Amino acid sequence: MQPEPMDEETSGGEPSGPVPLAVIAREWGRIGVIGFGGPPAHITLLRELCVRRRRWLSADDFEDGIAATNLLPGPASTQLAIFTAWRLRGVPGALVGGVCFIVPGLLLILALAALFLAGDPPRWVSGAAAGAGAAVAAVAVHAAWGLAPDSRRRASGRPARLRWYGYLLAGGLATVLLGPWLVVVLIAAGLLEVLITRIRRAARIRDGHRRGAAGAPGRGGRDWRLWSLLAAVPVATAAAGLSALTWVAYKVGALSYGGGFVIIPLMHNDAVDRYGWMTDAEFLNAVALGQVTPGPVVQTVAVVGFAAGGAAGGLLAALVAFGPSFLLVILGGRSFDRLRSLPAVQAFFHGAGPAVIGAIGGSAVSLALSLEHAWQYGVLAAAVGWLLALRRGVVSALLGAAALGVLAALLGLPPG
Repeated sequence: MQPEPMDEETSGGEPSGPVPLAVIAREWGRIGVIGFGGPPAHITLLRELCVRRRRWLSADDFEDGIAATNLLPGPASTQLAIFTAWRLRGVPGALVGGVCFIVPGLLLILALAALFLAGDPPRWVSGAAAGAGAAVAAVAVHAAWGLAPDSRRRASGRPARLRWYGYLLAGGLATVLLGPWLVVVLIAAGLLEVLITRIRRAARIRDGHRRGAAGAPGRGGRDWRLWSLLAAVPVATAAAGLSALTWVAYKVGALSYGGGFVIIPLMHNDAVDRYGWMTDAEFLNAVALGQVTPGPVVQTVAVVGFAAGGAAGGLLAALVAFGPSFLLVILGGRSFDRLRSLPAVQAFFHGAGPAVIGAIGGSAVSLALSLEHAWQYGVLAAAVGWLLALRRGVVSALLGAAALGVLAALLGLPPG
């Protein structure tokens, strides 16, 4: 079918009648099956479905949904899938659409986890895992490199740019030096930028009063509801005293800002060093599996959960990681437009965003140092060239690295 002309795309809107839940299950499940390539692929498929093909949403409504979900902690493309289904059928739509989007990739990654984390896997499997794992550090650098330009452009003025570089450096150093305390640094960077923004705004208001100008009416009295929504789940988690696995999964789902790849620094220290659920090589395998399977990249947490507690641990980790996304959309979807306009929210992400990018880039250091065999550094160098010099895709880089790993194993090189 030929795509609709672009000038007709904006004519879409609310559907003429309720969209059947069976249709949502089928269409969102299809995207969950074919959604290889991470958030860019998911956004493209959702736009094609909701705006161009079915015309359930207008182009403007869809773009507003992207902007709003990018302001939330957690996996943005998953939240967009939940949000678009919520727009069509409310809470039932959000639950059905979100689950059908997540489950296909989740089942596949758990099956692969059982294969790759087996006690004595075939030699070619070990080689494929070691090869793909060797390329993960390059994928981290590629992700940080891709996020940095847009983030830096949002820092207007010399003081803001200097702070941007400071947050970037803080995130990178925290990943290398602080391990499990990284999340504190990310939140602190956001809160510091909020504080600076409020101080500057108060100074402008004082200057305006000195000139006899009337300040614009504040909206702070209404902000508390939105901030309460964003804070409710962390407070509940602290009160519940959750287990180590659920805390690690919760950090991935509710305290990660700036895209799926921030899960690497958030999980690595806990999964490998602190709790010993996985070796460094197994963690690299988990990240690679999250990249090459369809659906959300955050599903990597299910492999960590599998290592910690088998299939039940994998399902529990996925439930905890994706739960906050459902809550944020279902409870706060009607407030997304106002959320985007809040100066404090924008300021928080202007601080936390570059810190996240630094954390992703910094994770490449520990990932590269965790490689065990000399041939893996050759694979890493090839992946760097493929991603950064040739500008090719992540999935092809990981599959090519896995193929090189299989070849290395067949040639008698140590696979793991």
